[in-house]
Amino acid sequence: MYKRICLLFLLISLFIDVQSYPVDGYAATGIRRLERLRLIQDGKQAGKNLPAGALKQSGDIRLHLDTYRSSDSNNLWPADARLQKKIEALFHGRHGSYSLSVLVLNQGTVLGKASVKDKSVYQPGSVAKISVAAGLLAELKTLFPDSVNKRIHLLKTRMVTAEDWIISDHHDVPLFDIKTEKKSSRPIKSGDVFSLYEWLDHMLSASSNAAASTVWKEAMLIRAYGKAYPPSSQEEKRFFTETPKKELVEIAKSVVNSPFLELGIPESEWKLGSFFTGTGKRKVPGGGTGGTTSGMLKILTALERGMLVDKWSSLELKKLLYMTARRIRYASAPSLTSSAVYFKSGSLYKCKSEPEFKCGKYKGNVNNYMNSVAIVERPDGIIYLVALMSNVLRLNSAVEHQTLATMIDRIITSLYGATTPEK
Repeated sequence: MYKRICLLFLLISLFIDVQSYPVDGYAATGIRRLERLRLIQDGKQAGKNLPAGALKQSGDIRLHLDTYRSSDSNNLWPADARLQKKIEALFHGRHGSYSLSVLVLNQGTVLGKASVKDKSVYQPGSVAKISVAAGLLAELKTLFPDSVNKRIHLLKTRMVTAEDWIISDHHDVPLFDIKTEKKSSRPIKSGDVFSLYEWLDHMLSASSNAAASTVWKEAMLIRAYGKAYPPSSQEEKRFFTETPKKELVEIAKSVVNSPFLELGIPESEWKLGSFFTGTGKRKVPGGGTGGTTSGMLKILTALERGMLVDKWSSLELKKLLYMTARRIRYASAPSLTSSAVYFKSGSLYKCKSEPEFKCGKYKGNVNNYMNSVAIVERPDGIIYLVALMSNVLRLNSAVEHQTLATMIDRIITSLYGATTPEK
């Protein structure tokens, strides 16, 4: 029950702890929680077994359009009148805020595309953390253009201590002690030390805002210091204290938006403008974040083509988005259990006092943004890329996205289910 005040505002971006990256990835990345998942799968530690769609090994993850030769990305998106008709029927009678873009492919061939209000601009929430990951990977490419091994080495060995950039964040992250094999879960706190790989993982798998601001900060430092990266702690503090705010904002926005502008994705379709923590916003003020499902689908397509930074970066980002353990929202649809799902979601809701209305998670009555991007690889060989955004007030949008995922999967299999499974 609401307290008797004139207006109660809640502005919350909430995410449940999920886990990504193939479970055999510890040796390659040093991401410690992956070793716990491997031990569970090998029966050496108690825990829930992974769903069928989460059992891919690192070597099984591949890009599906990396041999596509056209330089014109629009050629990837042929209209399919049958798919378009069914997608439009799915949203007929539903709230007018729904925006969707979907692309279906198999064995490197695009089968069809459909969309609904795909130019509508929404606040993408934590889906925009994909931009931070791409920004870091782009800076690593600039630092080591001819050596993937050097990029990997830096990601594994650069240890970053949590400082005030993490304030404040409520998201739990999974922690695993390799020696004692003990697991815990809590928000990142000051003094925690993780490798760049683990910071990336916390940002994408647990959707940690603290990790997002830290990774973005590190990408800015690579841009600023180049071969002299990493600077000392004292030099880092001097840089963020003495560099004019305007210059910091320009560096920050360039780092996370340039990879997409270089792909021809305009800022009207995708742009990140603000840090994810209060301290980050104070140190580097900004604003103007927005996204469309059209822009999000272009990002997924570029990833599958190996064009998001470069082929290695695209594949690595896809691994970081691969869902292994708990699935949420769109990805939690039971129809996707046997499918491999590469996923990021974001929510942002806001409430005010209203008679006979109780604010809840993903159920705002002022704003209620829910955003999902996914690459779904079905066991029958059908692959589809989907971006879904909505702003349906007073409705539990997490449940609604799960329901829509089931219906979209059913539509796609009804049209393309006779395709030959990939070998």
